[in-house]
Amino acid sequence: MLRIAQEALTFDDVLLVPGYSEVLPNQVSLTTRLTKNISLNVPLISAAMDTVTEARLAIAMAQEGGLGVIHKNLTAEQQAAEVRKVKKYESGVVVDPITVSSSTSIRELLALTEQHNISGMPVVDNGELVGIVTSRDVRFETNLDASVSSVMTQRDRLVTVKEGTSPSEVQKLLHVNRIEKVLVLNDAGKLTGLMTVQDIEKSRAYPNAAKDDKGRLLVAAAVGTGAGTEERCELLVNAGVDVIIVDTAHGHTSNASGTGVIDRVRWLKETYPQVQVIGGNIATAAAAIDLAKAGADAVKVGIGPGSICTTRIVAGVGVPQISAIANVATAMEEYGVPVIADGGIRFSGDIAKALVAGASVIMVGSMLAGTDEAPGEVELYQGRAYKSYRGMGSLGAMGQSQGSSDRYFQDKKAGVDKLVPEGIEGRIAVKGPASAVVHQLMGGVRAAMGYTGCATVDEMRTKPEFVKITAAGMRESHVHDVQITKEAPNYRLG
Repeated sequence: MLRIAQEALTFDDVLLVPGYSEVLPNQVSLTTRLTKNISLNVPLISAAMDTVTEARLAIAMAQEGGLGVIHKNLTAEQQAAEVRKVKKYESGVVVDPITVSSSTSIRELLALTEQHNISGMPVVDNGELVGIVTSRDVRFETNLDASVSSVMTQRDRLVTVKEGTSPSEVQKLLHVNRIEKVLVLNDAGKLTGLMTVQDIEKSRAYPNAAKDDKGRLLVAAAVGTGAGTEERCELLVNAGVDVIIVDTAHGHTSNASGTGVIDRVRWLKETYPQVQVIGGNIATAAAAIDLAKAGADAVKVGIGPGSICTTRIVAGVGVPQISAIANVATAMEEYGVPVIADGGIRFSGDIAKALVAGASVIMVGSMLAGTDEAPGEVELYQGRAYKSYRGMGSLGAMGQSQGSSDRYFQDKKAGVDKLVPEGIEGRIAVKGPASAVVHQLMGGVRAAMGYTGCATVDEMRTKPEFVKITAAGMRESHVHDVQITKEAPNYRLG
């Protein structure tokens, strides 16, 4: 018996209807909700893929106001280390900074600074601040067995501030004293934090950055549902992760062993209530409701729309993305749970369409693969620079030691040749810095908001209308009857 639930649409099936507008693109607000409790300054996050997001891209995304999701094709320790890199990259105040004692050798100090990628440490003896030692103090030191006390700046020469001192006041102190670090003390004179000139400069350079309440960049990480998930989550939480995404190909799952996505979401919220949890991927309202009832702080929509995903062809399963987003968003209104649209984005206009369909945030993979910050080596092919890009359901991604086979509920113990891939491996042209890509994508969204008269992302989700178009309408929408001689940064067909 033929059972057809609905006619489903995707990005190329629709266009947004322009409307009366009193809004200019440069006046709109792109602030949006990622989860129930976390907001971003742009509605864009990077995909948890091993050719897209590690610490370097996650830092770049957070600096632009978005978020990076660290992939899970790493050991739990490696993934936690990537999270830690992001959290330590920038701080309003470094709370409880790493310290050394005055008897520590310079050799030990150098090892610690290299391990933690820092340039100086406060010196503390028996809980009392006695000085500070920086890279300048030891730069030309030849006796590495000497103690830190022989080269450090003594307590009576330190520049310190009380807790609650504003960054502008700290900046003045740094300038007047020609120093790069200021120690933060409580009323009892005990060391509680550290402020650096680098962090202040980063805040000025990236005023739109997405940060937590301690001034650190936001970061997310993906986990699976199989063995070792509990230990991985514990390490990620201890590293300071803000969001954990239970990331599988089919998020509407539950079983007696507690390894379904719904079960994992519930366990995470019960075990780590302070961490925001996202469940996915899904494509139906029923799946979203079950995840919301389990405690999900957001749901991620997308079964098979990605450029490197073959799920819809291999398994014959999926829902075209615009309809999937709309169905889930309608169901989530009652629960106040934001919707993340994951996959299928080829142009900035697709992001605008996803927002109008009901998404609050869009996850992109191929748009950011090939950026300078994405993992992977640059390779030359026919005179053009490329980086590798592969689906997490590809044989290469699933078959490695910490591979993503559990994302597709497959067991690689039987051998790689027994895996059934739902993705491919390919290459993608090098794009330059991620900031330039984000600028173009968000510029397109701003233009859409101007055309439709929307001042905020929330208005985009509720105000504009779609028109359904034909294949001829889409052909008319693209460049036609001309040969492109200079490629635009936001319009690439190849």
